[in-house]
Amino acid sequence: MAFIRSVLHLLVMVVTVVPYTLGVLLARLISGRSGPAYRVARAWLTLCIDAARWLLGIRTQVQGMEGLQALGAGGAVLLVKHQSTYETFLMPSLMPRPLAYVFKKELLSVPFFGWSIGSLDMIHIDRGQPTRAFARVLQQGRRLLSQGTWVIMFPEGTRIPRGQQGEYKSGGARLAISAGVPVVPVAVTSARVWPAKAFVKRPGVVQVSVGRPIPTEGRKPEELMAEVQAWIEGEMRRLDPEAYPAQP
Repeated sequence: MAFIRSVLHLLVMVVTVVPYTLGVLLARLISGRSGPAYRVARAWLTLCIDAARWLLGIRTQVQGMEGLQALGAGGAVLLVKHQSTYETFLMPSLMPRPLAYVFKKELLSVPFFGWSIGSLDMIHIDRGQPTRAFARVLQQGRRLLSQGTWVIMFPEGTRIPRGQQGEYKSGGARLAISAGVPVVPVAVTSARVWPAKAFVKRPGVVQVSVGRPIPTEGRKPEELMAEVQAWIEGEMRRLDPEAYPAQP
């Protein structure tokens, strides 16, 4: 049954991505701006999350959203635990401000999906040239943050299996410090129901915990990222204790 449900959910995404991509491209062409196109893309992502609830039995419980009110209309860098594709779909549907992802340029070649994100005001980078990639993140990121867009990054760089911890890189902290905006740590337990590289998904609850914004003025990147890492990993152990071995 879980396999059939997973097939049906994939079919929903495949069938709906085509008209929504056309909507994204048309909205960008007509308006000449990213905002209307982003709203169309966000509607598709929300549809995929809703379909996951209807077909897969995956529900979301969110806490800590009230802390985002302190940000107002200003920019922020979201630093999110990355366990599966689920949170990449969830975050735009959840957050009250437009988001700009930092993503590898190879995604631009994915039919329809890549065309959509390529038409949005986001930051695509070449991972093979890390120096130029980070310079692009700083340049594009500061511009977007100054406009009130929130930049979202996965500090571990890739999807991490449940109960494991990747290497937290300081790029997100460096961008936030450079732009003078806060960072917001986010813990997500998506691998409990949607494992990183598994096709079959299981019903259950994805818990999302949004931390309070952390000011970056006067902070050093490594020290700031260490605080973010400690909060996220501590929160992951609180939300999903069975995934982590007991400490001696």
